[in-house]
Amino acid sequence: MVTFTAAAAQYPIDRLANWAAFEVKLTGWVTEAADRGARLAVFPEYGAMELASLDPATMGDLAGSIRTVSNLLPRVDALHAQLAKATGMHILAASAPQQGADGRFRNAARLFAPNGKSGTQDKLVMTRFERETWHIAPGSGLSLFRTSLGNMAVTTCYDAEFPLLARAAVEAGADMLLVPSCTDSLHGYWRVRIGAQGRALEGQCYAIHAPTVGEAAWSPAVDVNRGMAAIYGPPDRGMPDDGVLAIGAEGASQWVFATIDTAHVADLRADGGVLNARHWMEQPGARELPPVTLVDLT
Repeated sequence: MVTFTAAAAQYPIDRLANWAAFEVKLTGWVTEAADRGARLAVFPEYGAMELASLDPATMGDLAGSIRTVSNLLPRVDALHAQLAKATGMHILAASAPQQGADGRFRNAARLFAPNGKSGTQDKLVMTRFERETWHIAPGSGLSLFRTSLGNMAVTTCYDAEFPLLARAAVEAGADMLLVPSCTDSLHGYWRVRIGAQGRALEGQCYAIHAPTVGEAAWSPAVDVNRGMAAIYGPPDRGMPDDGVLAIGAEGASQWVFATIDTAHVADLRADGGVLNARHWMEQPGARELPPVTLVDLT
């Protein structure tokens, strides 16, 4: 069992002058989290879309900006791997559209361990904007990432609103859910927040929610961003009454920090005030869960 500090980013979408500006920005964010004791840093959904600003010719075009960002991902991922190794942190990079061998783009969140290993979780359920306007394809499977910090799964934004995805991860052994998000309204933010808190309640686990914030009028993809980063747990013994361990100020650019204790998860699942995780199977149809693939990052 492990106790550590987790950091959830309230990450602003900036118009970047060049690659060096992105490198300075990301390095500064990661260094700040590491200096404040974090061992896990979670960046938001579609935070990587700010990289579209590096190509002024296509940044105002949705399809062009998607291609630009996807083409930059090998370079982006190399930087994240370098920073994870240098700081000793696990880093969930801001998700991005990534083109697959079939030519389709998927919303890919990539998790980097300090030992050089990494894994990818594609978003599984597309929002209306993704499927009707972006034409982003869904991923095909859910992963459980085994790390030195504990077992974690990624439920990206809308995915957190679907209980069976998180439940499958919990059944596979997840101690925490990483919930990167990108929402352009407070309605959207609250849907994801309620989903994340619901999943923490049902699974008696932690949920680490990291949203984009701010405005980027130049971007057809992430022009308006609303939300508050937070770290949630089940409202039970040793947790806050409302389950909110830490939360940011809406619209601010900031990290939000909280302590994760995987032993506490085990204790509550064994002998909490309620036993949601254990009693899940008493629901009709509760065993119809999607398969989970184990990805070992230890």
